Amino acid sequence: MRGHLPAAAMAGAHGVTGGGETITLEQKVLAKNEDLAARNRAWLAERDIVAVNMMSSPGAGKTTLLERTVRELTGRGRPVAVIEGDQETTLDAERIAGAGGSVVQINTGAGCHLDAEMTRGALTSLAPRSGSLVLVENVGNLVCPALFDLGERSRVVIISVTEGTDKPIKYPHMFAVADLVIINKIDLLPYVDFDPDQCEKHARSVNPGLRVLQVSATTGEGMPDWYAWLDERSRRPDGPGLHR
Repeated sequence: MRGHLPAAAMAGAHGVTGGGETITLEQKVLAKNEDLAARNRAWLAERDIVAVNMMSSPGAGKTTLLERTVRELTGRGRPVAVIEGDQETTLDAERIAGAGGSVVQINTGAGCHLDAEMTRGALTSLAPRSGSLVLVENVGNLVCPALFDLGERSRVVIISVTEGTDKPIKYPHMFAVADLVIINKIDLLPYVDFDPDQCEKHARSVNPGLRVLQVSATTGEGMPDWYAWLDERSRRPDGPGLHR
């Protein structure tokens, strides 16, 4: 594990009174973030590094998915680095390090998302080598992370079968900005009330070009499709999700 980077200041409009002031400050925060994200994207492109922003609600299985991905891809000789985002603790980073990954933990405190500035600090600490895959596990939240570009090449939303089938239409912006949706924990389908086909329909109703994969990070079912998608994105420097 490379390090632990507490977020010193969080982007947001907390404590601002008056509707006009709040909107203005939010616009300034987002504009600053977009500029920093563009710099991150250029920095990554210069080094032929592919960054993927992975977002979900808490408990969808992001860390288990990442553990298996790191273990299997590094075993095949693919360099993988991970940026872990959580409000507190280094527990997830310790799991990734145990799987053999190079990892930096960012603790956001009360913050509900990572931003481009935090990401750049983590990239500097990680110093991934040319040709690496950088996987960013964003803070568990289906709202705020969708608003903040990190400079990533692609965005992935993970939803588990233990959540509601209607999540894509309840949180449409998150799914609208995604390039891929992973329906995780399909090994539990016999035991839960979840319709994966209907979930796909909901997701594509807000994002018609969305790819959807069904996987089990626990059993490995569907994981080859996930790795194939990562390979495909690595060959496409101008993926459709870059500037949504």
